[in-house]
Amino acid sequence: MEEKANPKLEREVEVEGNYLSSRMIEDELYFISNKYIYSYLLRNKELDEIDEEEFKPKYRDTAIANTEKSIAYQDIYYFPESEDTSYLNVVGFNVNNNQKANIDTYLGAGSEIYSSQDNLYITRVKREYRDTKAYGYYNNYDVNTYIYKFKLEDSKATYVNAGSVPGEVLNQFSMDEKDGYFRIATTDSESWNSETNTNNLYVLNENLEIIGRVENLAKGEKIYSVRFMGNRAYMVTFVETDPLFVIDLSEPTSPTVLGELKIPGYSKYLHPYDDNHIIGFGENTKTNEYGGVVTDGMKMALFDVSNPNNPKELYSVDIGEKGTYSELLYNHKALLFSKEKNIIAFPISISEQTGEYRTKLKFQGAIVYGLDLEKGFTLKGTIAHMQIQDGYRDYDYTKAVERIIYIDDSLYTLSQGLIKSTNMNTMEEESIVEIEEDEENIYEIEQ
Repeated sequence: MEEKANPKLEREVEVEGNYLSSRMIEDELYFISNKYIYSYLLRNKELDEIDEEEFKPKYRDTAIANTEKSIAYQDIYYFPESEDTSYLNVVGFNVNNNQKANIDTYLGAGSEIYSSQDNLYITRVKREYRDTKAYGYYNNYDVNTYIYKFKLEDSKATYVNAGSVPGEVLNQFSMDEKDGYFRIATTDSESWNSETNTNNLYVLNENLEIIGRVENLAKGEKIYSVRFMGNRAYMVTFVETDPLFVIDLSEPTSPTVLGELKIPGYSKYLHPYDDNHIIGFGENTKTNEYGGVVTDGMKMALFDVSNPNNPKELYSVDIGEKGTYSELLYNHKALLFSKEKNIIAFPISISEQTGEYRTKLKFQGAIVYGLDLEKGFTLKGTIAHMQIQDGYRDYDYTKAVERIIYIDDSLYTLSQGLIKSTNMNTMEEESIVEIEEDEENIYEIEQ
């Protein structure tokens, strides 16, 4: 209790650049940043007029000193195929000692990362024109995802090797490592015309060489979500309907599509419920009067993949109408899921359609469900942080729910301006803390 009541700052590690992502493995923390190089500062300058210190990436580690230091140019690596005017900073340190942080800088940049216990993979998507004199023309470039592999050991990420696959990776869930093999799913296109899209899954060995592949899935569509679970991968693509592909990866050199399910709408995030069931979070779709496909509220579905040759949608729930939105659709960290507590909760703004092109906000807060494999989804309740009576005019972004956590049997909904505690069994409000902030101080007002 004493430590919780009197927290103390023990150490700070800073590195220049925009935060990309991080991972913690036992006591070792690894984080990555992209630092853009402002090359325009070099324009119209002679060599002797350039301040070289201005272009060195900076860092600070209070375990060494409280002052800012620079990475020397001779200590900066580069990826030969990269043309990015950016630095990629890879940092690792142990949170339980004061040993110097390991900071490595590469001339290049990263877009998505995946980490296993032993290896870190950083990807970069690149459009490579076949004819550099014809920029912008259809069918004139290849899209490739470059993969950089780092071995994680003793708080240091050591570069191992690089590889590439055709197509563009979507996010971290499109990548996985098992038994030394790296698996990655991509959408490939050779022009801005989506009708040429194909979707693929590749298996790479320890040297990042392609040894297995499944290609040309769902032509004209693109990947909306992927989930790897053991020797299977589940891939959702979309253009008019939502095909869920079940892919067998038990033989790395010969991945095989086992089954496919087509349903309306699409899932943007897949979350495992157990070995044979997956929850999909996404959006409903409908065809408009012009024959196009438009979104129509959120959708949550439970997929039964116990028979991989015949996947089924067991249950589904429609949430709101056009304009309904949740951060969960692009950030999986917005989801609270506990099978033990039987809780599925996420922030949501629910809208209703009031005209052909008009929507009205009805609710903003958190929505809470339970799930029973025999009965399906059950709405337990909603938790509001603001009263919505006049649509978006009542919306207060400082009170919009961003995250949901639980302690014992209490749900805590968190926003910048308000924290609310709710009993998860009765869904009755327990307490509220409002947070008022000025330029210098943050005041807490208990109600």
